[in-house]
Amino acid sequence: MVSMTTGLPLGVLELDGQPLSLEQVSQVATGSMRVAIAPGANQRIAAAQAVVERIVTSNESAYGINTGFGKLSDVRIGIEDLQQLQRNLVRSHACGLGEPLEEAEVRAMLLLRANVLTKGLSGVRYQLIELLVALLNSRVHPVIPSKGSVGASGDLAPLAHLALVLIGEGEVFFEDARMPAQAALGKAGLTPLVLEAKEGLALLNGTQAMAAVGGLAVLRAVRVNRLFDLAGAMALEALRGTPVAFDERIHQARPHPGQMQAAAHLRALLRDSEIRESHRVNDPRVQDAYCLRCMPQVHGAARGALEHVREVIEIETGSATDNPLIFCEPGPGAGEVLSGGNFHGAPLGLALDYAAIAVTDLMSISERRIDRLINPDVNEGLPAFLAEKPGLSSGLMIAHVAAAALLNEAKVLAHPASVDSLPTSGGKEDHVSMGMTAALKLKQIVDNAEKVLAIELMTAAQGLEYRRPLRAGTEIERARQFVRTLVPRLDEDRVIAGDIERLAKGIRDGDFDSWSA
Repeated sequence: MVSMTTGLPLGVLELDGQPLSLEQVSQVATGSMRVAIAPGANQRIAAAQAVVERIVTSNESAYGINTGFGKLSDVRIGIEDLQQLQRNLVRSHACGLGEPLEEAEVRAMLLLRANVLTKGLSGVRYQLIELLVALLNSRVHPVIPSKGSVGASGDLAPLAHLALVLIGEGEVFFEDARMPAQAALGKAGLTPLVLEAKEGLALLNGTQAMAAVGGLAVLRAVRVNRLFDLAGAMALEALRGTPVAFDERIHQARPHPGQMQAAAHLRALLRDSEIRESHRVNDPRVQDAYCLRCMPQVHGAARGALEHVREVIEIETGSATDNPLIFCEPGPGAGEVLSGGNFHGAPLGLALDYAAIAVTDLMSISERRIDRLINPDVNEGLPAFLAEKPGLSSGLMIAHVAAAALLNEAKVLAHPASVDSLPTSGGKEDHVSMGMTAALKLKQIVDNAEKVLAIELMTAAQGLEYRRPLRAGTEIERARQFVRTLVPRLDEDRVIAGDIERLAKGIRDGDFDSWSA
């Protein structure tokens, strides 16, 4: 098989319960990589499943295997009803609402759910994981509503919609159509399962929805973070600012890694600038405004925040998050079933809220640079609103207004979801993470940030062209020229909504990645 995006033969990612990088998750999510179960996983999976079988046949009592769930955990279920127990669990929890998750997010969920089950701590059969992998490789994508998870016993509702497909129920997207799961499985040559003891619970308990949505959003945020360096460097050149504030000695005196990385990136972008040389001597200005001078500190702090969030999510990609967990001991069927709370989304909820705050702050400093570029009171002699004929034309006036609106929305969304908790399940689940809400909010903030970044790139490119015949640094000029392949110069007023969207899409598609150091 070949990649849907590149046309090249697909690589294979072997799942062994190991942590995955966000790049690996993204490759599978976009269909650029196939998935297989690592050969060594089978023994672990079988050993844990044998423990479940022993409990069932010996008539022991173990939560989730032969009991009810949540508040009903003290209700014992007979062996003759265990299949119905798991089926009822999946059906009753498939209570998601709202727009479906995107295809890439669903694929990431399938990947993460399959990967953690290969750790052999969940007690499911090998063929259940095989079917998850087959859904990925056959591009059968469950329809998973985006809302309905509080991140308590994990992402119960989203994962229930995923699990429905394994038993031939629910809906999927397949071959560019939305259809019943049973029909799609038949077309793909796949057979649904009858869930055995604990398997429904193992599928539903977990943080894979928030990890999938949040992880893909964080990867986009990392790109945006670094490209704000590019946009900021372009703005600094257009405003005849100074790179002195990026001197390595300043940042060695306060050696936060992100700050030093951002300063080094800015120095590299600003090399060989004629604009800089034009005002190196006898410049009456002592120092630039904070939105220019403090880019390493602000952009760098966001780098540090996003690196922390990446680490949290990548740990989660290889973590057993269902309940109970099965720890096998030597001897056939020997092992211990332990109830705990690894499904709780607090680590992800807190981290994703942190990411949302960081990205919003990047938008905030960018908006200030956009204002300085168009504002005739502070834009160092550039035309008002960068218009050819100010007054007759409004130029980029309303592009800044759009950036302000996007920033306002991001500020509202940046309020942390993780500080809220509403008891559910009759008070049994009395503290919840709201991690899925945090993930969905972050996704929207990143989408807004890509558009604000596009506005700054477009505005800064226009400003640079008013400095002719002087040229900016080599990398800045190369980036300006690339902006012009997507968006023409604004010589007279026109509808620019499409321009902003094209630039934002180019950012999202990785077209600017050669400047993302």
